[in-house]
Amino acid sequence: MSKIGYLGPKGTFTNIAVSQAFPNNELEPFSTIPSCMDAVKHEEIQYAVLPWENAIEGSVNLTIDYLVNQKLTIVGEIIVPIRQHLMVHPQNRDCWESFEAVYSHSHAISQCHQYLYKHLPHIEFSYKSSTSAAAKHVKENPEQRIAAIGNELAASEYGLDIIKHDIHDFDNNHTRFVILSKQATDLEVKDSNYLGDRTTLMITLPTDHYGALHQVLSAFAWRKLNLSKIESRPMKTGLGNYFFIIDIEMKYDQVLIPGAITEIEALGCKVTTLGSYPYYGK
Repeated sequence: MSKIGYLGPKGTFTNIAVSQAFPNNELEPFSTIPSCMDAVKHEEIQYAVLPWENAIEGSVNLTIDYLVNQKLTIVGEIIVPIRQHLMVHPQNRDCWESFEAVYSHSHAISQCHQYLYKHLPHIEFSYKSSTSAAAKHVKENPEQRIAAIGNELAASEYGLDIIKHDIHDFDNNHTRFVILSKQATDLEVKDSNYLGDRTTLMITLPTDHYGALHQVLSAFAWRKLNLSKIESRPMKTGLGNYFFIIDIEMKYDQVLIPGAITEIEALGCKVTTLGSYPYYGK
């Protein structure tokens, strides 16, 4: 049985993702993204499941930046719908409209802004490190008139009552969670819908080659390789220095992607394959 790490604590959306991908394995929560990756690097765990990109909030930059320096490999991806609920301590469920504060992660509160503004305009926002931490705080402070925003797993984990389901502003909100390993491996996720394959590349452009980004994209375009994402991240070596993360919507093959990489490297670019992997969703 493999040991799987994830960004904790228990009751987070990452916990939902890792439970979906590895329902019969030993799961270990980590307090930070770097500590979870380090555990994979040092072979304390076999896989790490970490947030990669949210449809509303965008990329999780810490995951991207730390991954490119750790030389780990993306071997799979789980896409999880983000459903936010308003939850309270069971003894306070009948007086929730007079609550003074709502606790959650800053992203969760922003994702529920319209509901909170319309139905609880008087309430204060208090930020926690995760939706699960917010649920834990509400559980431990029944004497306070406070609520939490989080998922059903957090409500179950901490014994809270959900008084309003699906208070998020956007119904199409999803988060991509990557599965990381020290080495490339064929990974099959059971009990989930296979949606396709991706190849993720990191590309660093030469500093003295004008039009290099246009030529990089042309290498994919004339081969009709579909790019679902292109994003720049600072290299942390000075202003104006960036690398690019590119997602190609196909599995790494023997012709098209290697040919594109060869053409791009001929421009003086550096190309690193971060992974070629299947992705799944419910």
